[in-house]
Amino acid sequence: MVLHLFNSNESPDFKLVWMLPLVIFPVFGAFFYLYVATQLGTKMIFRRLQFLSKFTRQYAPQNTEVKNRLKEENSQMGHFVQYMEEYDNCPVYDHTQVTYYPLGDEQFPDMLEELEKAEKFIFLEFFIVEEGNMWNSILEILKKKVKEGVEVRVMYDGMCVLALLPYFYPKLLEAEGIRCKMFAPIKPVFSTHYNNRDHRKIMVIDGKVAFTGGTNLADEYINQKLRFGHWKDTAVKLTGKAAERFTYMFLEMWNVSETKEENYEQYKTPANFTMPSDGYLIPYEVCPFGKERVGKKVYLDILNTAKDYVHIMTPYLILDYEMLMALTYAAKRGVQVSIIMPHIPDKKAAFAVAKTYYNELLEAGVEIHEYEPGFVHAKIFVADDEKAVVGTVNLDYRSLFHHFECGVMMYKNSQILEIEKDFQTTLQKCIKMQPSDYKRQKLAMRITGKILRMFAPLM
Repeated sequence: MVLHLFNSNESPDFKLVWMLPLVIFPVFGAFFYLYVATQLGTKMIFRRLQFLSKFTRQYAPQNTEVKNRLKEENSQMGHFVQYMEEYDNCPVYDHTQVTYYPLGDEQFPDMLEELEKAEKFIFLEFFIVEEGNMWNSILEILKKKVKEGVEVRVMYDGMCVLALLPYFYPKLLEAEGIRCKMFAPIKPVFSTHYNNRDHRKIMVIDGKVAFTGGTNLADEYINQKLRFGHWKDTAVKLTGKAAERFTYMFLEMWNVSETKEENYEQYKTPANFTMPSDGYLIPYEVCPFGKERVGKKVYLDILNTAKDYVHIMTPYLILDYEMLMALTYAAKRGVQVSIIMPHIPDKKAAFAVAKTYYNELLEAGVEIHEYEPGFVHAKIFVADDEKAVVGTVNLDYRSLFHHFECGVMMYKNSQILEIEKDFQTTLQKCIKMQPSDYKRQKLAMRITGKILRMFAPLM
């Protein structure tokens, strides 16, 4: 089993962490690895998603003129688009306007306003839905829109049943005329597919407007409920052609568990709906199955091609070797790499692991800052005033390897400067970390972090 694992095409980090149970508990470890490696549930989901992705490609095809124009402007971006189109079914778009939100507080009123405008359909897909002012305000509009003949679908991750919503909650929404389902609801059956959560945040209205980012549908995300100090989150609204890709992202995930064929044609964005062009956008999705780790590749591409700076916000910092080398190499070749982390963490174990990377990054020239007022839940990369990503992908193993995620890559869009401006504004509220700060931690915290880092690929 060790020979098989060593020669597999798994990530070296995963190979190493699996070696422990295989060597320490040979029989149990071998059977456990076999069970995980041969799970039919995850393989069936992956095959179904591959089929759906190929099927929806015909409804949101790549505009060849846009792709060729981008390749002429920047050959590196042209090759990147080629990769995204081939391996993630993610075309590049123009004719889309972007609105950047530096806080969930600012995003929420616009979400309500756009929902009120819905005429055909509303699709919501979120990791967390929790009763409170935010969700209740949205739900009231959804109920009203259903009565007006608008199709409404809501999907949320099944982890919500553990503490936030009752198991029968989808039935309550169905009674209101809202189609609703949980993704991978928790059941008393051991399966590895419970490890692959739907961490995406998507709201699509009529295929014309789409929201995505870090904000879930719960009151702490808009600072109406205090949990870990001030909650710093970010999001974007897309109005135009690129919003349509989120329509099909949603429908693909919705239909994983469906047997009835979907009429995808009726959800196409009207051809006469257009907006002025403002750079290029690549909405993308991340699947935890297969060989490609698109969320990770997007971040690596930015780090490896940056010329002057890469500025990052992330709530978690649990890195594999490849990502760690990309961050340190970028800093060593003179690129300013700066990371904003929370000062008040939501998960102490994850924060302890993150701290173990600080000194290695700092010694290489990477700057690390902690947001003193509270918790940073934002997931952004911005580089050289010309590239940026806003989405749901954290810098940790869960987002890069285990979860379903999504995001938007922007190139030469006017909102990139707004994202960088927000980074600099946030930086003024941060504490800059020094190598000596790690030694000031309690010994128990440092030991805990190092032990947990051994098992980080599974966290």
